[in-house]
Amino acid sequence: MSDFTLYTIALLGYCVLAFLRFCVILLLASCLLLLLDIIIVAKFFRRGVNCMSWLLVLGAKSDIARATARRFAIAGFNIYLAARNSDFLDIEIKDLEVRYKIKAMSLEFDVLKTETHKEFYDSIKEKPFAVLCAVGYLGDQRLAEKDFNEAKKIIDTNYTGCVSILNIIADDFEKRGYGYIIGISSVAGDRGRKMNCFYGSSKSAFSAYLSGLRNRLFQKNVRVMTVKPGFVRTKMTEGREIPDLLTAEPEEVASDIFNAYIKHRDILYTKWYWRYIMFIVIHLPEFIFKRMNL
Repeated sequence: MSDFTLYTIALLGYCVLAFLRFCVILLLASCLLLLLDIIIVAKFFRRGVNCMSWLLVLGAKSDIARATARRFAIAGFNIYLAARNSDFLDIEIKDLEVRYKIKAMSLEFDVLKTETHKEFYDSIKEKPFAVLCAVGYLGDQRLAEKDFNEAKKIIDTNYTGCVSILNIIADDFEKRGYGYIIGISSVAGDRGRKMNCFYGSSKSAFSAYLSGLRNRLFQKNVRVMTVKPGFVRTKMTEGREIPDLLTAEPEEVASDIFNAYIKHRDILYTKWYWRYIMFIVIHLPEFIFKRMNL
């Protein structure tokens, strides 16, 4: 057997051993991550079910908000549902109480009436452990281009009003030294598009606000999560042409939010593949992107 053949066999053997070593390391790392997830989930359920914490849901009439409230109720959370004309939530309140054996209350809340926000939060006797801001208004893009009142309504609903109430809640959470803020933004905020530039820009601003809030409150033991859904089958998208393969049900989004919550995720794309879709969209050169009909 020649030296070249021996050298080739030795090299192949080394490559095989290196590959096997890599597989073992990858398997051990996966097992470790799985163990950490199990520990986090176990701690959550021990804490969440026993203490019967309250979740405050802002914009509680939305399909995603109601689905998420039900998912947290399963885990033992008491639920505040806050929205305009909150009397319409009475059926949902009764269903939560009967189905999940938790406490539930409806609260009157108008995101556009920022002057009432402090009084609204102060009126809650038992302050929430977590808040879900699910306020959203798609609006009429064409109308907003011609009428600034519509543009302002989109901006104030999706950004200004949310910042107003979350500032108040964040101050309370910061002082007491714990809490969880979940804000529902949108993949539309990752890059401006002509089809929804008002909605998209307001969600982009909201994402940036949540990022800053997360940075500010991290050392105070307050978690802030940004949720970026793609297409979701809700009242907001009813009547619009959206691709079935890329469209999630509200219950799927709620499940993703809950799982991300117990794992302390900072940013959640839901469904998961939107992270990669938006990575491509974000990195398209502007000279190409501006020519696209999006």
